[in-house]
Amino acid sequence: MILFINACVRKESRTRLLTEYLLKKFNDEIKEINLEKENILPLDSKTLDLRTKLAEAGTFDNPIFNYAKDFATADTIVIAAPFWDLSFPSSLKCYIEAINIIGLTFAYSSEGIPYGLCKAKKLYYVTTSGGKIFNDEYSFGYIKSLCNNFYGIKDVSYIKAENLDVIGSNIESILRTAEEEIAKQIQ
Repeated sequence: MILFINACVRKESRTRLLTEYLLKKFNDEIKEINLEKENILPLDSKTLDLRTKLAEAGTFDNPIFNYAKDFATADTIVIAAPFWDLSFPSSLKCYIEAINIIGLTFAYSSEGIPYGLCKAKKLYYVTTSGGKIFNDEYSFGYIKSLCNNFYGIKDVSYIKAENLDVIGSNIESILRTAEEEIAKQIQ
């Protein structure tokens, strides 16, 4: 199963268009988590206390764990997140908080080193930007670090199309170049 995490909110999202091109390359079942429709809230003390209590007891049947279970059992993960304010939409950060569950997506060794519990071997991160992405570390870098250091997903691909709103940019050409990169990565 491919887990598609959709952080695109605009109806005509260019990030969503690129991601649809990517998803058409797969033959597997796709489960979409549309973050705008899910309305996942930031963790508060009550929710965090409940989640911690249940996780420590190894009781993962509460719906609070559903996002983490989907993430942990997916064969491939695709994240579509436009580049906003040097990062990604806050809905994606809330989703990440919801899936960071000790005992489901990662655990700690006796030395305190995190190790991954996720089944996925591959994650694709797709983004578009109106201007130049000057530093990937606040968006893609963050996701890659979580995948590599916590979730156990070592193969993380980055697909981006930038400068789409710069006067004189050839939007179609930029998007075609990104599609060509997708085609190379899927072969």
